Parts: sequence; structure tokens; C-alpha cells
Amino acid sequence: MNEKDSSAKTDPTFVLPSSRLPARPHETGDKTQETDLSLLHPVSLAYSVDADDAFMFHAVARGFVPSAGLSFVHRRADTASLNQIARDAEADVVAVSLGAYPSLAETYQILPHGASVGRGYGPVVVAREPLAPKDLAGKRIGIPGLTTTAWLVFRLIEAGAIPVVIPIAPFNKIFEELSAGHIDAALLIHEGRLLYEGRGFHKVVDLGEWWWAETALPLPLGVNVIRRALGPVKVAKVSAILRASIAWALSERAAMVKELSQEDRGEPALADPVLIDHYLSLYANDDTATLAPDVRTAVEVLFERARAAGLVETHVQVDWAP
Repeated sequence: MNEKDSSAKTDPTFVLPSSRLPARPHETGDKTQETDLSLLHPVSLAYSVDADDAFMFHAVARGFVPSAGLSFVHRRADTASLNQIARDAEADVVAVSLGAYPSLAETYQILPHGASVGRGYGPVVVAREPLAPKDLAGKRIGIPGLTTTAWLVFRLIEAGAIPVVIPIAPFNKIFEELSAGHIDAALLIHEGRLLYEGRGFHKVVDLGEWWWAETALPLPLGVNVIRRALGPVKVAKVSAILRASIAWALSERAAMVKELSQEDRGEPALADPVLIDHYLSLYANDDTATLAPDVRTAVEVLFERARAAGLVETHVQVDWAP
């Protein structure tokens, strides 16, 4: 989950088949269900149509992992919309930008899996001609959203750029705006970072490279958050199911690449199995399965640096779900 470049049509909301609905307590022998009726309510999941999100939620959507008596409703949207869904507490689990978490901390915990992490790589800023980050002071930069981690990090590099929010669907929109000269640079997340060279653009800065040089830490970009109001029992159950879903996808990686290549995401290049395989190697890997200690440290460091720069108002208390 991640900081997502969602360029496809949004999938309709759906509920898993009735065979996946919770069994009655006497059918499962689970006394917890007898005392916690909240377990009988469907869990709402909201995530992007990017390959890494589809990858990690696939086994839950298809019922390939045990549901622990829970049912799930799935909703898919672009990054900015997902951040807003979380701000409005409209879903129980949401794939959000880490940069959006300061405004969500009272309502959501961060799950210890499902993250998008760049180890020496990350979103890139590109332009029509070679530029340095300082050249973008006072210039217009197309960004995927004001609450994205990428925009937060870039402001640590060059705070004087002028943001122009460009919807990330359709996928080609930001490239078209850059080519037409409507913006001076573009901040690309995920698949866009793999395609810009073929479209004749020049890299200004790779945010993951910059962050590594500054901190010797990986760059956490997107995280999955879970609503506190579910209660500790349900939070633990949902977390275990989603962890199992990610493990299933990692164990069936070749099949998942084939599956994802058959999705219509509004751009032929995004269906290329080679590109999907490369993309998953970046953002659906061991760091997705579990947040390593250095990633957790990086989360704290990012928020502290943002606070020191005046980009976050107060200290962010990070709360990790089980």
C-alpha cells in the first residue's frame, strides 16, 4: 500500500460470497463470537488499483486465506481519495500515504505489514530538461496529492516549489501536462517512475536516493491503517488475515504477475508482465510482509524532520497495530 499511482477505472465495491460470511457461534465453537457481536459486521477495505495493492489484498478478495469468521467489503480508489476516505473514517482498513497519517492518528493505527518502502529508491521528480531541485523554487510541479508522502518529502528538499495537483487517473495526464508546458516538473509515484525515460523526460531527483543519502534509512511511502473503533479483538483478527494474504501472494508471485497482467488499468504499458514483475520487486516484497525495525525508525525520523521543517504541526505519536 502504498503511495499509489492508480490509473485504472475504479472497481465497483463488492462483498465476498455468502459462503464466506461468519458462521454462527455454535457452528465454530468460537466463544469470542458469542460475546463480541462486532465480529459479525463486514470489515470494509479501501485500497488502490495499483499492482502492489491488488497483490496484497488478492487472497482476501478471492477467499484464499481463512477468514476467521469475518466477511469483507472491498473498495478501490486513487491515492488522494484513499487519504480522504481515511480522514472521513469511511473504511476500516485503508491503504494511505504515510504523509497523511498525522491527521489520522487519533482514528487509526498503522498495521505492521502492507507498507510500500523504497530502499534507496522512491518517487521521482522529472522535467523536460535537466534541472536540479533548487531550480524548481517558484516553479510549478505536478503532484499526485497534497497529502502524499512524496510531496511531504520533496518539500524537505525544496520548499519553494508551487504544487499543482493533477489527478493520477488517467495515467498519462501528468505526462501530457508536462509535455504541454503547463507544469515545469512532475512528481511521479510508482509505475510512472518506471516509464518516464521512455517518454523523453529527465530525472531531477529520486526521493528515495535523496532520503538514503540524508538518513541511511529506507523511505516508507504508503502504509495500511486500521480503525481503532473495531476494538482490539477484531483489529488483531483482521491484521492476522491481511498478513496471511500478503504471505499467500508472495508465495504465489508468478501466478500473481500473470493475474495482474490481465487487468485493464487504462494504459497498455501497465499490463506488461516485465514491468509488473519489476514494480512488485520494488514495492511488494519482504518489507510488505513485515515492517523491519529500520522502517519503523524511518517513520519516526520522517515525521520528526517534517515537524522540524514546519510541515507537521506537532509531534506525531505513531501507534502500531498488532
